[in-house]
Amino acid sequence: MLREDLIDIGFEVEESKRSTDRIRRPVFFGENAEPSLQYEVDGWHSDWRAGLEVEAGRAWGGNAVYRDLVRALVIVEMEHLILAVPKIYRRKPRASKDYENTVAVAQALYGHSRITMPFSLCVIGY
Repeated sequence: MLREDLIDIGFEVEESKRSTDRIRRPVFFGENAEPSLQYEVDGWHSDWRAGLEVEAGRAWGGNAVYRDLVRALVIVEMEHLILAVPKIYRRKPRASKDYENTVAVAQALYGHSRITMPFSLCVIGY
């Protein structure tokens, strides 16, 4: 729904789930400065050094939020992570408060004195 608007403001946005349409960001470099490990993101803004991840049903229940946070730690040049999660994901037998849970994890990570997160985080509930 937002793809064209994101492109208009400078984001590269994943077009489909086909391998050729995915956006890969480097983690490590090998021979001839070629990326030897890369992670995929849903969107990337090179000027802002911002990654975008949009999660759906597996945001909380499938641990995608944790995966996104850990991967953002090691992606080269990532200074900002925009993480969009459902406010509530309804599945039987009960609903999951994905946005509320994600914000609680973010507050623990960014508010704790034991670690310093190397990127800013924006959590969007939809």
